[in-house]
Amino acid sequence: MSSADASPPHAPPVRAVVRCHVHKFGGSSLANAALYQAVTALFDDGARQSAVVVSAMQGVTDALIALLTAARAGQDWAPAWHGLQQRHLEAADRLDEHGRHGLRETLGHEFATLRDELAALAGGSAESEAIALRLPGWGEVWSSRLMQAALGGEAAGWQRLDAREVLVVHPGELGVAVDWDASHARLAAWRAQHGNGHVVLTGFVARDAQGRATTLGRNGSDYSAAIFAHLLDADALTIWTDVDGVLSADPRLVPDAVCLDSMSYAEACELAYFGAKVLHPQTMAPAMQRGLPIRIRNTLNPAAPGTLIAATSQPAPSPVKGLSLVDRLAVLELSGAGLIGVPGTAERMFAALHRAGVSVTMISQGSSEHSICCVVRADQAQRGREVVEAAFAEAIADGQVEGVRLTPDIAVLAAVGDGMVGTHGVSARLFAGLAQARVNIRAIAQGASERNISVAIAASDATRALRAAHSAFWLSPATLSIGVIGPGQVGRALLQQLAQALPRFAEEGRLDLRLRAIANSRHMQLAGKRLDPDAAIAALADGEPLDLDRFAAHVRAEHLPHALIVDCSGSDAVAAHYPAWLAAGIHVVTPNKHAGSGPLPRYQAIRAATRHGGTFRYEATVGAGLPVIQTLRSLLDTGDELTEVEGVLSGTLAWLFNRYDGTVAFSELVREAHRLGYTEPDPRDDLSGTDVARKLVILAREAGRELSLDEVAVESLVPEALRDVSKDEFFARLHELDAPLLARYQSARAQGLGLRYLARLDRDGRASVGAASPAAGHASLHSRLTDNLIQFRTRRYADNPLVVQGPGAGPDVTAAGVFGDILAIAQTLGARA
Repeated sequence: MSSADASPPHAPPVRAVVRCHVHKFGGSSLANAALYQAVTALFDDGARQSAVVVSAMQGVTDALIALLTAARAGQDWAPAWHGLQQRHLEAADRLDEHGRHGLRETLGHEFATLRDELAALAGGSAESEAIALRLPGWGEVWSSRLMQAALGGEAAGWQRLDAREVLVVHPGELGVAVDWDASHARLAAWRAQHGNGHVVLTGFVARDAQGRATTLGRNGSDYSAAIFAHLLDADALTIWTDVDGVLSADPRLVPDAVCLDSMSYAEACELAYFGAKVLHPQTMAPAMQRGLPIRIRNTLNPAAPGTLIAATSQPAPSPVKGLSLVDRLAVLELSGAGLIGVPGTAERMFAALHRAGVSVTMISQGSSEHSICCVVRADQAQRGREVVEAAFAEAIADGQVEGVRLTPDIAVLAAVGDGMVGTHGVSARLFAGLAQARVNIRAIAQGASERNISVAIAASDATRALRAAHSAFWLSPATLSIGVIGPGQVGRALLQQLAQALPRFAEEGRLDLRLRAIANSRHMQLAGKRLDPDAAIAALADGEPLDLDRFAAHVRAEHLPHALIVDCSGSDAVAAHYPAWLAAGIHVVTPNKHAGSGPLPRYQAIRAATRHGGTFRYEATVGAGLPVIQTLRSLLDTGDELTEVEGVLSGTLAWLFNRYDGTVAFSELVREAHRLGYTEPDPRDDLSGTDVARKLVILAREAGRELSLDEVAVESLVPEALRDVSKDEFFARLHELDAPLLARYQSARAQGLGLRYLARLDRDGRASVGAASPAAGHASLHSRLTDNLIQFRTRRYADNPLVVQGPGAGPDVTAAGVFGDILAIAQTLGARA
């Protein structure tokens, strides 16, 4: 990595005058010399005094522990030692190019000391224990020297303090504890000698009361930073890391995790307990004692404000601040009727676990007192089971207690937030999100503070549960992951309409439609976050081979609450996937008529799948953008009875028959309609009447009739001799349509009638489509060129039928009908669009 690559922009200056600002850098921020140089720009923040606490370079502590292990085991540690030395010397050469700080010589001496210590360990020295305690801290010592050189050394006003000179610690019940009086006194002495200027400090290392070098344990550098912020009486503490701040969830599991603006100490402690990568509670203790705010920021993105952790947090849109998972757990459950009303049951159980050294993560007990369960670490679960069984052996033998049941492979999901306190419906949102993801809850715990709700779930459901819970609190309830199949004329028009509407939806913040996949008959393009609708079709050029199962699995993303597939393909093979998609909870919207008019068993399977899965919307299958299905559904749902359907169900045929008056040959009108894009690429698809028949079957089935396509009497306008010829030959012989149509038209006119291509479903369920001669007052004779027109006769509309009329052809109006169905689904999910 070059220096230019590593250099972040300058940090924004601190607005208020800061007397003392403590900065801490983790190993990922100090992986190489370029990063040491880059972070020096972050201290120009106006603080009167800066203190920089450094971790070892990335990976160095682990390397030192590996050297320690190898030396103790009698293995060859020399190559690894040499590689570690070389890494630091290369950094020294870059940071102290002219040798003004003597960095290479100093590091050489210290690596020689490390080599002697490793040799002593390998030889079984009497000092082995002391060496083992101080050896892992070498990385911070070297890192502090590199940082001091990067900052310009003493000549630039930067002193270096080895924390072992001042920091005195001793073991405590909860880990390493600070001897504050001794440490204050030692620091005062050091400052009397070196002044109160800027200082680079070693993190992680300290001395015990006997003066022996030791460490503060893992995450010790963060702890060191908080300790020195306390000792230096600082009024600002910034922990620099490799993320923009504290995230709402693990971004490796939840791609939509957001950076939190602020957290309270209590929130941070709760999340840290449940394994979130925040700060260790021990780290926050010194800051909490003084009420010192801690800010988490990104070394490589200092323009980001980061996360502020303080006594109280700022109000946030979500009552939950963070979600965290603890895995590798198990549930221990003690149950039995003999437990009801018996005092001391919980005490006996947990005392047994305590004596056995079994750590309890979570406790849950029902008000019936019939059972009590707790969540423990998986590696302690069997021991926990044995000691509880021993503690209740007599009651188990007497049948008062059923025994101890152990459920392995458990994870605990915790939702944490000060905003949960007193807020109605938090649990409901969490549980609804888990239910949507089909996650079963094994146990629940919530403290009286209401700041934490924890649920035990199967480990196999952990990631899905975390993503579902996150979407329940941080995403719009109507966030839909969308996949579009079939970017033909309708598909393209839909993408254009999406591109126009999405900015408005984003501004309103009520609806999040995420186009994440697109496919044609051969290829598909899957996007982790989202596809730009304007560029989606072009992205197919770099797509992978079509796999509809993988396509659907991608759209049904676990981190997003809802999934929707829009099928604009017109493919029967795609329609065959609808039952499985719907059963998996994927909503389906389509203008594809094959699902609604195809084999009756498949249609019934689709209907069955919608009862417990996704929603199926298909308004555009009959009337393009007209509310035909919606109108019929409204009639039936309000108790009306359908007696007859009749109308013009093809915009193409409507245009042809509205234009045809015998003066222009019918074949010429067909050619013109083809040029205008009103017909399918092969006009026989329109002229055959099959498309109209499919629409009639859809309406009949919507009305409860079990009608199949082969039961519809269909009159084709294509002469039998032209039905199986090539498309080119069909166009060459198109004039063969003219004489039969002219004769039909003249016959109708002679009787004072018109000529239209109508679909009809009568009271007895008979269905037919074909050329008909309606009377002069018939509504179809007074429609506009491409209008679809559907007449519903019902018990309520017996004498004067209910008519739905409007444009029934064209990709734009069909796409609008599809878009309307998408929005209808979104509205059922809570959107206001």
